[in-house]
Amino acid sequence: MPLKIIGEITDIEIVAVGKSIREINRLNKVYGRARWRKMKGFTKLLLDNGKRINAEIHWYEAHGFGKIEYKIKRILK
Repeated sequence: MPLKIIGEITDIEIVAVGKSIREINRLNKVYGRARWRKMKGFTKLLLDNGKRINAEIHWYEAHGFGKIEYKIKRILK
């Protein structure tokens, strides 16, 4: 389900850092070695069907890479 962030990401928190991230080996292979962090926050999204929703999203980030691999974790009412 492709998504487009149309609002500001709020209430940003760190979920995991470094070795506590399950996907750390894959991130290092695909993007390169870095101090990876798994983050979460809340935002408004525009889905490919034109629907606007509020959702909790998760992503990975590291210095020099920015935010990558967004995932919708929960749709809020």
